[in-house]
Amino acid sequence: MENNEKIKNIIKALGQHQDAKAAIDLLTELGTNSPDDEIRELTAQTLIQKNTHDSLKVVLISKGKGINDLSARVAMSSINELLSLKDKTEAIKILDDTIKMHSEEDVRNTARSVRALMTFSS
Repeated sequence: MENNEKIKNIIKALGQHQDAKAAIDLLTELGTNSPDDEIRELTAQTLIQKNTHDSLKVVLISKGKGINDLSARVAMSSINELLSLKDKTEAIKILDDTIKMHSEEDVRNTARSVRALMTFSS
């Protein structure tokens, strides 16, 4: 249990780290690929809260991560975090691009659904 708390604190700290690229790369490599749903969920939330192009594209367009995670818990948590953003501009832009250009139909469909939810929640 103590290990989980340390991991949670590390993920939160990376979300606030000054070197955004390094933090996003580390969160993407280790957090979003974790076998633990709770770690993936917290990582996705942290990336969404950063609300930058690089952090959002990980959870919006990557198959198996964020809104496209195979765990309903992680996917729904990511969607709820997106809906709670004050500034949804970048997320909507990425979703629009994903709908138009992504090669995977299921990723495009998920983006379309989340885009609709974000439009109605504004």
